[in-house]
Amino acid sequence: MSLHPFVNTLLDWYPKHKRDLPWRNTKDPYIIWLSEIILQQTRVAQGLPYFEKFLENYPKVQDLAYAPIEEIMRHWQGLGYYSRARNLHQCAQIVVDKYQGEFPDSYQELKKLKGIGSYTAAAIASFAFDEPVAVVDGNVFRLLSRYFGISTDIASSAGKREFESLANELVPPNSPGTFNQAIMEFGSLQCTPKSPDCTECPLKEGCFAHKERLVDALPVKINKVKVKERFFQYFHIECGNHSVVKERTKGDIWQGLYDFPMKESASKKEFEAAGLELPFGLKNFVTPIVYESSHIYKHILTHQRIFANFVKFVVEPDQSEMLKAWTEKNNFHLINHKELENLGKPRLILKYLNDEK
Repeated sequence: MSLHPFVNTLLDWYPKHKRDLPWRNTKDPYIIWLSEIILQQTRVAQGLPYFEKFLENYPKVQDLAYAPIEEIMRHWQGLGYYSRARNLHQCAQIVVDKYQGEFPDSYQELKKLKGIGSYTAAAIASFAFDEPVAVVDGNVFRLLSRYFGISTDIASSAGKREFESLANELVPPNSPGTFNQAIMEFGSLQCTPKSPDCTECPLKEGCFAHKERLVDALPVKINKVKVKERFFQYFHIECGNHSVVKERTKGDIWQGLYDFPMKESASKKEFEAAGLELPFGLKNFVTPIVYESSHIYKHILTHQRIFANFVKFVVEPDQSEMLKAWTEKNNFHLINHKELENLGKPRLILKYLNDEK
């Protein structure tokens, strides 16, 4: 069976240019799965230290499955998209409980696992089990769109089907894993989103976008993500070596992590006009010392832009019992600073605490 010139070129390019990454030197589906989950929406340079830390702490899927979720969230701290960490834990438990600690060896079965979609299932199936199924991520969308001249919106259902169909037609049956690694690596290193070096590209002779000068116009993505602005007024309440914290609950960002009691303003104007008054009835029994953070903290998420201010209230130790009763009444927690250090916290809270030191 003869392969498309596009495929042959990538298979020739890959061994000469690939990065030496630890998950590429194994067929272990656990290690491959772990790397793929960590690298979703995350650059390799940022994700690699997390991957190494997780593998060191949880060398087998059983270790991950039996670990407490609070510990896993703590290790994930700063990586963002925290639902991935919760799904990671649940998936490990399913693999241990339902599959006796062995990952399913087919694309269709892998897709049934918690947190594993089409892309991740294809990656595990092809890298670990040599199943000829294509991976289609942002790098693959971009490369296929430019080379083959496809202008279908990659954010649409029709676009996803079209690109997946083409990618699966191209996958060589004898080396699916290598091809999938090659096409993603080529998109990451050579056919970059902005200012790719087309003059040195080995695919330029057959590339539609290069010939038609449409490199900057492809791929097409019509559906833009609407970014919502939110305004948080945080209250850092400290008494001796203890601080008041609350657990982020289901239905909002950072579920399962811990931050401080907070009031959300409906608008920037309301946020800027907010005073330093003690929250949640705390003023009825304490006279604290007040410090306001020196600047507004800004935190960017995919769909949200967070602006936060921190006000610190230092409560006298002789009022600690009243403070403890108040925290319990309001479903908060009064914890010592060593415990706070070990809790999983949003990066926004980490920035503030680091500035406090």
